[in-house]
Amino acid sequence: MATHHTKMLIIGSGPAGYSAAIYAARAMMEPIVVQGLQPGGQLTITTEVENYPGFRDVIQGPWLMEEMKAQAEHVGTRMMWDTIVSVDLENGPPFRAIGDSGDEYIGETLVIATGAQAKWLGAPGEQELGGKGVSACATCDGFFYRGKKVAVIGGGNTAVEEALYLTNHSDDVTLIHRRDELRAEKILQNRLFKSEKTNVLWNKTVKSFEAGEDGTLDHLVLEDTVTGETSTLEVDGAFVAIGHAPATELFKGKLAMDDAGYLDVEPGTPKTAIPGVFAAGDVADHTYRQAVTAAGMGCMAALDGEKFLAAREDTMEEAPQETAEAAE
Repeated sequence: MATHHTKMLIIGSGPAGYSAAIYAARAMMEPIVVQGLQPGGQLTITTEVENYPGFRDVIQGPWLMEEMKAQAEHVGTRMMWDTIVSVDLENGPPFRAIGDSGDEYIGETLVIATGAQAKWLGAPGEQELGGKGVSACATCDGFFYRGKKVAVIGGGNTAVEEALYLTNHSDDVTLIHRRDELRAEKILQNRLFKSEKTNVLWNKTVKSFEAGEDGTLDHLVLEDTVTGETSTLEVDGAFVAIGHAPATELFKGKLAMDDAGYLDVEPGTPKTAIPGVFAAGDVADHTYRQAVTAAGMGCMAALDGEKFLAAREDTMEEAPQETAEAAE
């Protein structure tokens, strides 16, 4: 077991964590990134990325994360292969975290970039066809289904928003919902029902995702929740939109969260209620959930962390002088 000290401790290693590390390292903060169970985050399981600025050709998600990691290391970041299992935020700064390895990490500032994961149905074929017709992000992957037939599974705001977004690329969008009414806001429902490109299948669940001869998604097997009858729906793409689960279990009771478990931050900033603790990326963003917005928040966290340390150092320098003046 060992103890590691840094001016900026970063928990999580997706676009937010790596971007925070790059900016912190360039500011001579010698950051440490604890990479967690999935180094690189969600993009490591995303095959084709077409919407990250700077690349006119489609790039691979794992490659992009490797490049971000290499850049962070090149400018002075220490990468740790560990998973944080407990944190102490009450007595900081400095803030303390314990890894699964038993190592202790001490940071003058802390950036939480643990991300969020899409919730999946757990139906057969779902994971096997990920990136081959099955996705959890229409904004990310909808462009690949231009002029094709697609389906969205879900009934909340996210599902309806994804269905409406997909009408920019497809004239045949089917929303599949297990109940006979949607949970989405009425204004979104009205837009959905008015669209000539959308259709809703009520009281249906997806029993399985089936591949065609080419190994990509060919059709869905559906089950009626009322009658129990099964049917098939031929689609080129299926988007699971039943919500996301932010990785915030570690911070329950220690940081403020919303009802869905996303960390609360000061609007327009990555600042949490604890000075010196920042949240960046999908762990605090239930609206956009994009690699580029996560990277932007990581940058903001590093810059705000640098300002926090500078202000703290100024305060500590003034305190001895004030004490000396009072003694005279």
